[in-house]
Amino acid sequence: MGEQKRKASTKPTFVFGKKNYKFMYIGLACIALGFALMAGGGSDDPNVFNPDIFHWRRIRLAPTLVLIGFGIQIYAILLNPDKK
Repeated sequence: MGEQKRKASTKPTFVFGKKNYKFMYIGLACIALGFALMAGGGSDDPNVFNPDIFHWRRIRLAPTLVLIGFGIQIYAILLNPDKK
């Protein structure tokens, strides 16, 4: 009988707050955008060189976005949502 009351009184809670999840989604979007910007630039014919593979977007911008996204993810995990 006491166990039923304890189970009824406990309410399931999430590990993170709403604020944490917002930052996690922003971080995931940054990571996905970075990987999307890295894609492409190859050549259909292996005998033809395509210089687009060394474009600044694939070399500088995309990896930077991925690292920023991972930084946002770490921040979202460590963020205390109860702090006002």
